[in-house]
Amino acid sequence: MTTSSQSLPLGSLDLTRRQFLARTGTAAAGFTILAPHLVRGAEANSKLDVGVIGCGGRGAWIADLFAKSGKFNVVAAMDYFQDRTDTVAKKHNIAAENCFNGLSGYKRLLERKLDAVAIETPPYFHPEQVKAAVDAGKHVYLAKPPAVDVPGCRSIGADGQRATEKKLAFVVDFQTRAHPAYQEVLKRVHDDGIGKLVTVYAEYQTNLMFEQRDAQVRKDPQNPEVRLRAWGIDRVLSGDVITEQNIHALDVATWFVNADPIKAIGTGGRARPFLGDCWDHYSVLFEFPNDLTVTFTAKQVGYGYDDIMVRAHGMTGTAETHYSGKVWLRSREDAFNGDTASLYVKGPEANIVAFYDAITKGDFSNPTVAPSVRSNLTTILGRTAAYKKAEVTWAEMLKANEKWEADLKGLKT
Repeated sequence: MTTSSQSLPLGSLDLTRRQFLARTGTAAAGFTILAPHLVRGAEANSKLDVGVIGCGGRGAWIADLFAKSGKFNVVAAMDYFQDRTDTVAKKHNIAAENCFNGLSGYKRLLERKLDAVAIETPPYFHPEQVKAAVDAGKHVYLAKPPAVDVPGCRSIGADGQRATEKKLAFVVDFQTRAHPAYQEVLKRVHDDGIGKLVTVYAEYQTNLMFEQRDAQVRKDPQNPEVRLRAWGIDRVLSGDVITEQNIHALDVATWFVNADPIKAIGTGGRARPFLGDCWDHYSVLFEFPNDLTVTFTAKQVGYGYDDIMVRAHGMTGTAETHYSGKVWLRSREDAFNGDTASLYVKGPEANIVAFYDAITKGDFSNPTVAPSVRSNLTTILGRTAAYKKAEVTWAEMLKANEKWEADLKGLKT
């Protein structure tokens, strides 16, 4: 499979604070309702038809959330593995002719009469599938991370712009950006609520993860289909843990800073004895404009501590976010306390509603794409610096434009 390496101007990856806050707030009153013929297969403000590309654990769960929202009919399913599409099809009464398998099954799904697609495949496949979906005129709901490499990120950024031009909605599903407590704290920080940022800390700490996937591979390590099922411990398919998982913390950190990093230096490695080639711990220092340092650490080993945390210290206060826990801000003049209970569920639920509203109200500004591409590229910068154990600049990373290629031999097309 190939991904587009179309380049974007560096400035197109940026989003100003005012643009971001304006776009991610409540839908503007000036939106117009689309004429029925502009929403394929459904009238505005009625249910829309969605197909799910990728029916593994999260894909099947996202299909359930789309159905439970009351705003979408799940009418098509695609996964490499037939047992997965069969499970989703049975639950949502999807006709057999709307179920597809193999690496290219998504192409056949996109030929069906659909309003939208939810793409929940391993990240390596996202750029190619997003490009095909936009080409086919489908609204796109995409799992994070958008891509595993720089060309993939550029492709996603370009397709976000193309979606806007084609009057298509495109949402990248970061749960934290959809949560009111996160939005409130970040709004106050961007409104100078804690003064000039001095330093930021980001952590993604978990207990030992992916033991079951390692056990799968050990039973049949030469089987390409087994390796595909266990993609989370495959570096190229997942983007490595810093991109596939740790992006949650680095996305919030770049949200705080609202700028591209200048350079990074890092280290890390593999402590767990897995057959997969992903690292399981990272430590990276990112330098941002105005002499601001973001200190990032992550692990997926050990036991006893589990948290996704970002803390920002400013000249007049501090703000701190937790994926499961409190989100707060303290300064001499201000205080805010929020809670992220059920963020894992509430985030996608909110994003699905926002996706529906964007489609039916004609808001194709697609504000989640640019910041998601930026945080994705930030993880790649940190990953590259850690692999090299040397300083790497943002400009060097973009110029290198390193493309990752997965070994897909032995898999059915």
